[in-house]
Amino acid sequence: MNNSIQNLKNKRRTTIFFGAILIIVLILLLVFMVSMGAMNISVGTTKTILIAGLTGNKQLLEDIAPNMVSVVWDIRLPRIICGIFVGMGLAVAGTIFQSLLQNPLADPYTLGVSTGAAFGASLAIMANITYGLLIPVPLAAFAAAFCTLLLVVFIAHRGGGMLSANLIIAGIIVSAFLSSGISFIKMLAGEHVSAIVFWLMGSLASRSWSDVWVVVPVVSCASLAAFIFADDLNIMTLGDRSASTLGINTKRTRLLYLILGSAITAACVSVCGVIGFVGLIVPHMLRFQFSSNNRILIPMAALTGGILLSAADNITRLLFTSEIPVGVLTTLIGGPFFIYIFIKRQRIGK
Repeated sequence: MNNSIQNLKNKRRTTIFFGAILIIVLILLLVFMVSMGAMNISVGTTKTILIAGLTGNKQLLEDIAPNMVSVVWDIRLPRIICGIFVGMGLAVAGTIFQSLLQNPLADPYTLGVSTGAAFGASLAIMANITYGLLIPVPLAAFAAAFCTLLLVVFIAHRGGGMLSANLIIAGIIVSAFLSSGISFIKMLAGEHVSAIVFWLMGSLASRSWSDVWVVVPVVSCASLAAFIFADDLNIMTLGDRSASTLGINTKRTRLLYLILGSAITAACVSVCGVIGFVGLIVPHMLRFQFSSNNRILIPMAALTGGILLSAADNITRLLFTSEIPVGVLTTLIGGPFFIYIFIKRQRIGK
């Protein structure tokens, strides 16, 4: 008994220590990556620009060239913030869906919400280029994502109830239908199809403060709500019957987490397109190393996902002369890494 208590205390200390390291790494990553790029800006100058921007003290910028201020504050910083919060959001959404659907292969895109967002964005891009309209792409993607969620929930409800299996099947059906719609839009786009294809690959290039104000509030509020009700999510992993016995309203809790996970996914996809494997790998890796307790897993996944995606994006930005969509890099790295984790877990299980 004493050994079990001591092991729990040691595990808690290890988790807190690792979480503190992740926070420090995330802050250092933000500061140093803002300083690096085609225009080399010192860390001291970068810190001065960041302090001036956050405090509104313009006197600190008197000795700094305006083009440096613009590069740091208007070009690099929004991109890095978007990368951090998109990574956080995808990892938290992956954690939610894997626990809610009781499926270790679930990710933020399982229910077809991302495909819905991609459909809305593709439609907006084609309409803007072909017909000269001014439809905001993030708004179109966000609206289409939530319409997709409503359709999935409706199909699952009519097909036998809001069970995990029904939701997954409904998501696959809707996702297949919308994927065909995206292909049709690509055909209609003609010579402008490259803009749609590049967006679908997932990229953080040319992100602005307007994108930051889309993804940061949604990811922050939804992740906080998911953390607050994490105990209910833990009980939901036991199955509907056990959760009901323990006093959990399974329908209400499932709907709440469907909305939270889908809102996070919609915000992330609407800002940067489809970026794969972050929401699948990060929860797996942390659950395997630390705990399956969602009260621990959600904040740890957020920090790890933010670091992972932001680092991957900055690697593509710094090491390659031409812009490579970060979604391509995460998929290239994520596939083999997931295979490694899966094989290692099977060996330990034996």
